Amino acid sequence: MKVVQRSTFFAVTTKSNLHHFHSSSQRVPISSEHESREFVSRLLDRKWGLQSPASPIQEIGVSSDKGIEKFSFSNNTRPHLGDEMLKRNQDSSFYILRDDLLHPLVNGNKARKLDALLPLLEDYKFTDVVTCGGCQSAHTAAVGVLYLAAVSCAERGLRSHLLLRGEQPEVLTGYNLVSTMYGNVQYVPRSRYANREEMLRTYADLVAGEDGSVLWAKDIVEGLEAVDVAKMDDLSSSKNSGRKVLIVNEGAGDALALLGMFRLVQYLSQDHLLGKTKPVRFVVDAGTGTTTVGLGVAAMCLGLPWEINADTLENYKRHEDRLITEFTRQFPASVLCSGLDMNHMIKWVNRQHPRKFGKVLEGEVEMCQKIAQETGVLVDPMYTLAAWEIAAELVQDEKSSIVVMLHTGGALGMFGLAQRYKPCFTRL
Repeated sequence: MKVVQRSTFFAVTTKSNLHHFHSSSQRVPISSEHESREFVSRLLDRKWGLQSPASPIQEIGVSSDKGIEKFSFSNNTRPHLGDEMLKRNQDSSFYILRDDLLHPLVNGNKARKLDALLPLLEDYKFTDVVTCGGCQSAHTAAVGVLYLAAVSCAERGLRSHLLLRGEQPEVLTGYNLVSTMYGNVQYVPRSRYANREEMLRTYADLVAGEDGSVLWAKDIVEGLEAVDVAKMDDLSSSKNSGRKVLIVNEGAGDALALLGMFRLVQYLSQDHLLGKTKPVRFVVDAGTGTTTVGLGVAAMCLGLPWEINADTLENYKRHEDRLITEFTRQFPASVLCSGLDMNHMIKWVNRQHPRKFGKVLEGEVEMCQKIAQETGVLVDPMYTLAAWEIAAELVQDEKSSIVVMLHTGGALGMFGLAQRYKPCFTRL
C-alpha cells in the first residue's frame, strides 16, 4: 500500500508503563495516575493561543469491494460520542477530528503546536519572529508556522521573517502567497538551508541589530536556569527599545509545541468525547514527527489506552529523542524526566514503499477529489490523504478499537502542488 510511508500511526502502551520510572534528586516522582493527572493539570494552567481546544468530530462511513480505490465514503457530521460510541452499529467507520476547521488560515496541527507559544510572544514583548520551512509547507505558511507564524504574528502586531528553502516560484500561490502577504519572506539556497541552526541564528542577528536581542523558543519556557530567567526578565521589560527576536525551529519543532498536544489529549479524553477507558487508535500524518510525539507523551501521562504507530525514519527518532530531552529539561516535574524508554511509548515502523517527499503519485489527486465530493472533507496528496487511506483500511479489520484520524490541515498546499504537478491536476 503506497501510503504507509507517508502517514503516521501512533502507538502508546497501556497504563502499566505509567508508573515504572526512576526518580532523580531534582525531579518529582510520579507514583500514581492521580499525580500524573495533577501534573498535566499544572502543566496546562497557562495562557493559550486558541480560545478553545475544541474542534468538530465527525464520523466517516466506509464501504468497499476491493482496495482503497473502490471505497465509497459518507460523513455523519453529528455522530454519537462518549458512551454512545460503543452502541453504534458495526458498519465500518472512523472518526475524524477536524482541526482543519480551527481557523480560516491558521489551522491543523500547526495551530496546536503554536498554542502555548503565541501568548509568550506578547508576554515577553517580542517584536520579531524568525522561522523556516520548505516552499508550500504548511509550517511555513503559518509563522508562515511559517505561514501560520506570518498570519498569527500579524494578528498580534509582530513582524515575521520566513526563510523558505529553494527558489521563488514564478507565480506565488498557496502558502507562498499567504506567507508573502503577511510576512517578510526570504528564499534560501538549499546548500545554506542544510545548516538550519546557523542560518536562523545569522538571520535573527541581522534582524535584531546591535541593540537588539535574540532568543530561541526553548529559552522562554519554565524550568530554566537563572541566567536564562534573567534574559526573560530583560525581554519582558519595556525599557529595552531594541528589537526582540524569537527563533522558532522548522515545523515549530520545539518542546513547547508538545503542550498544545497535551491540551488536545486532555480535551479529547473527557467522558462525553473519547473518554479515558475506550481503546482508541489514532492516525496522524507525519511531517517532523512533533505532533506524534506530543500526542503519545500526553496520552501516556494521562494513562489512556490509546495507540499510535509512526513511520520509521532515522531523523524522526533523532527528533523524538531531542524533543523528550528538551521537554524533560524545561518541565522538571514531568513523568518523562526519569529515564523513560520512549520505545515503550511510540513505535516507529518501517515504511513499506519509500519515496521522495513531495512527489504526487498517480490517482492521488482524483482520490482527494472523490473524498471531497462524497464527504465535504478536503485532504491533500502529501499528508492527510495518507492518513485517510490508512484509517479507511484499519476499520475494515479493526472492530475492537475506535479509529480516529487527526486532520492536520494543509489544504493550501494543493495550490503549490497544482503548479508543480500540472498533469495530475489537468486530468480532473
